[in-house]
Amino acid sequence: MKVLRLRVNGDEVEAAAPAHWTLLEVLRYRLGLTGSKQGCDKGDCGACTVLVDGAPTLSCITVAALAEGREVVTIEGLMPLHRKAGGSGPDPVQDAFDRCGALQCGFCQPGMLLSAKALLDRVPDPTLQQIREALAGNLCRCTGYTQIFQAVQLVAAERAGRAPEPQSWRRAGDAPSGGECPFREGTVPQTPAEV
Repeated sequence: MKVLRLRVNGDEVEAAAPAHWTLLEVLRYRLGLTGSKQGCDKGDCGACTVLVDGAPTLSCITVAALAEGREVVTIEGLMPLHRKAGGSGPDPVQDAFDRCGALQCGFCQPGMLLSAKALLDRVPDPTLQQIREALAGNLCRCTGYTQIFQAVQLVAAERAGRAPEPQSWRRAGDAPSGGECPFREGTVPQTPAEV
């Protein structure tokens, strides 16, 4: 056993774990932070994604000892850290995913949200291609990714103080009601080539 000293979601914590344990195992089974999901256990699905020093990290293939002395953020820390920084309510990424109906079963949600957060912190106004690339390591079996991409675009647009770009498939004159995702109401599905 090794005693690990970690900084998780802004708090200094200690956890005793076997030296070979992954960061995911320590987060889930020693610290009780079960938001990061145990999916493939080989770094393919992204359900275990956490932020380590702001970078998306696959916690299922990261030895926990490598996180010592670094800042780890899990899905449980996203809203509290946003509020600690002076925000109110959920983190803007969480809010946009909710407003755009971006996720369904929730299994991929923690990793998807954290990957999107890392992208938006690094690139405040990403292109659709940058969004696709940043989220490529997070698999979702329930959706076609369209609403997930739209949620990230919505955060970027709102941070820039502008309305999101209308999608090519959006009918002229369609306008969402206040607080709704501007892509959601009165739209028609995108073609596969546009996704």
